Amino acid sequence: MNHKLFILICCVFFLTINACGTKSTVVLIPDPDGHVGKLEVSNQAGTQTLDQANQAVDIKDETTAPATPAILSQSKIRAVFSDALDARPMPPEKFILYFLPGSNLLTKESEALLPQIIQTILARRSDDIVISGHTDTVGSKEYNYGLSLERAKTMFDILVANGAVPDHIKVTSHGEGNLLVKTPDDVDEPQNRRVEVVIR
Repeated sequence: MNHKLFILICCVFFLTINACGTKSTVVLIPDPDGHVGKLEVSNQAGTQTLDQANQAVDIKDETTAPATPAILSQSKIRAVFSDALDARPMPPEKFILYFLPGSNLLTKESEALLPQIIQTILARRSDDIVISGHTDTVGSKEYNYGLSLERAKTMFDILVANGAVPDHIKVTSHGEGNLLVKTPDDVDEPQNRRVEVVIR
């Protein structure tokens, strides 16, 4: 399965107060990026396959085959599964900022992203932020490791100065070991001179 699935399982109790049985409903929800996976729902009496967005199947009990799948409307899904939907974590947001050659100075285009990054951290009240520093292949590996760490620490200082909690931030340094654009040694590649900020 190549894409994450949000599988919502809800027990719907019979309306009669003395009833003790339940049925389960399974709904296949698309990824945040819109992709839909595939899910098989089975018990000892049979199997049904869900492979469409918002497709649902009811299971009465272990000895009754799952019902024929049907598409649920967004309003129905929201009405029945609102608690589960609201409990889902927001998908992470990723920002890439680029640097001038051989320095920890951001490009002007990347400087313009800083307010959006800070607003995202504050709005999400994020307690899980990862800053990863990177370089191109100009210079030695040792030098580039130090430079990428310096770039990551620069971003750390900027975020903390604007309200991020230091203990909520992890800083990593990759040097030239994780190139965005693959190049030979000693190549000045602007897209590799970067810091990636992932906010969860």
